[in-house]
Amino acid sequence: MTQIHLLTGAGSGIGHAVAQRLSARGDRLILVARDTARAAELTAGFPGSIPVVADLGNPDAIVDAVAAAGLPDAIDSVIHAAGIVDLGTVADLPLEAWTSQLTVNLVAPAELTRVVLPRVRAARGQVLFVNSGAGLNAHPEWAAYGASKHGLKALADALRGEEAPHGVRVTTVYPGRTATPMQAKVHEQEGRDYDPSAYIDAESVATGILTALDLPRDAVISDLTVRPGPR
Repeated sequence: MTQIHLLTGAGSGIGHAVAQRLSARGDRLILVARDTARAAELTAGFPGSIPVVADLGNPDAIVDAVAAAGLPDAIDSVIHAAGIVDLGTVADLPLEAWTSQLTVNLVAPAELTRVVLPRVRAARGQVLFVNSGAGLNAHPEWAAYGASKHGLKALADALRGEEAPHGVRVTTVYPGRTATPMQAKVHEQEGRDYDPSAYIDAESVATGILTALDLPRDAVISDLTVRPGPR
């Protein structure tokens, strides 16, 4: 049966890998894009997809963007794969870096989930958060990003209990370091050379995500940690 999935972060990395897999099997996609130009790029890459033009850095605009998109009454899954990272010590990281990461990585997913939740309930669907190993353990220079991801875990944990009576499943996936454009940026910030082959392939994380989505309805994968395998 064809399903309908709403995704953030479908333009690159893990989100793009998931979108490709879902599209290839014939599912319908609703893709969140920061502006009309980006929306045109995404829908060209995924013919038949529905764009939602919403900048996740401005969560106030999400409710109007969803209303303007003319979405179906039922959505089978919401996959939060978008995120930003800005490393720095607590002593040096400016306020804007805290505000932007908490907004995009935590507040925007909470607001988008709130706005589309009636449609997910109608499908007895699933909300899936692509978190990070930093959502379980925060290391030096990762305070702001880790705080946003720890908050995302709290959001998922609370939502899971709240929505179980409505038949909505909630999953958090915690990938280790994955070969994505974000990882390249992290290495640049860390001042290190980047070798994608040293890290998890985004396709491997996508496989874990699809496993959680496709699990029979009598069970839920509440938390899934994806770590690098032996080399």
